[in-house]
Amino acid sequence: MTQFSDFDLPSVLHKNLQALDLITPTPIQQAVIPLALGGRDVLGTAQTGTGKTLAFALPMVTYLMHNPTAHALVLAPTRELAAQVLASVKPLLRDIQGLRSALLIGGESMGKQMAQLRARPRLIVGTPGRIHDHLRRGTLSLDQASFLVLDETDRMLDMGFGKDLQAIVGVMQSPRQTLLFSATLSKTIEKVAQTYLIKPERIAIGSSMKPALTVDQDSAFMQEHEKYDHLLGELERRDGSVIVFVNTKRGAEHLADKLKAANHRAGALHGDLRQNHRDRVIQSFRRQDYTVMVATDVAARGLDIPHIAHVINYDLPQCAEDYIHRIGRTGRAGTTGSALCMVAPSDKGKWRAIQKLMDPNANNSDPEPFPRSMRTRSGGGGYGGGGRRSGGGGGGYGQRREGHSAHGQGTRSFGGGRRRSSGR
Repeated sequence: MTQFSDFDLPSVLHKNLQALDLITPTPIQQAVIPLALGGRDVLGTAQTGTGKTLAFALPMVTYLMHNPTAHALVLAPTRELAAQVLASVKPLLRDIQGLRSALLIGGESMGKQMAQLRARPRLIVGTPGRIHDHLRRGTLSLDQASFLVLDETDRMLDMGFGKDLQAIVGVMQSPRQTLLFSATLSKTIEKVAQTYLIKPERIAIGSSMKPALTVDQDSAFMQEHEKYDHLLGELERRDGSVIVFVNTKRGAEHLADKLKAANHRAGALHGDLRQNHRDRVIQSFRRQDYTVMVATDVAARGLDIPHIAHVINYDLPQCAEDYIHRIGRTGRAGTTGSALCMVAPSDKGKWRAIQKLMDPNANNSDPEPFPRSMRTRSGGGGYGGGGRRSGGGGGGYGQRREGHSAHGQGTRSFGGGRRRSSGR
């Protein structure tokens, strides 16, 4: 299956794919779509940005079209990811009569969601906490839901949604078709798969714990007090949109305010913001009203904005695995991007954990040195943006053309991606 036209899809879906200029499926789409169209349960792992949204969306919409009384449920760990999934699916629903959808997420008006539910949607996308809340209130029934997608399942479990998930699946139809996606295949995920899936097909595309080859990784070692000035220099040198990751909500607000005072178009995104505020920040970033988003790990998964060219880890993540998800916001589906870690002496343990994750066989007993003064990148120069999408959809739809990066010399292998160290 080298083109979407090769798949046994309803003609309206082929038409909608053509309207989106989506021709060539990504590897995970090639692997998952035929199995899911055949009614199989799927346990999938893949690198972020590989197009799994469309991999489950096309079989799901086809299932609903072939089963006019059936309902489908998509569960995602965060509000942003759930909203993005539905935004990605809606273009596929064009000209399909009677196939309404609803978005049920925390932080949004119950009244608005009740209005959506009164319209009798057959496709529900939401977060586990809010879906479970509607079930308890009796405002949502899933007794006709026979198609289930669990997206970013490892993240859902990390966030404590295990009991909600159990309660939700318990009121769905059985048997049903279930597609489960996770960035990792831990023993916990395997146990969940044994509980909720029936003889699933196991699909693994690439290494889920290594960054995409299209991400050029870089590191800069400095004292903590040098970080802000170094960040300003990086922002001056880089073209395109930038996400700057920090570890605390207060830190995100403080850094965004400092950047705005320095005449950068910056916004903050973190979990304490009301949902409508979070939506405004993301939309402003999508429209490029902001060129810099300072974010906590609420943006580390699921956020798919094609023009994100750079990720800067102002603070190293508390969990090494989150490094993969952070830098996965750039270099998505074939585009090129860059990622920079700003490493202070206090980050030695976190940095060692990231290095070990990238290359378990490496000798990490003596990680990169921490000099007294900041090392500067050799060559300087401009930084290129990402490539262009070959299709018009969001959410990691199809293949993108590979862009070009204007980085300098000195790339070397680093756990499946490309990495440069400052001053090497």
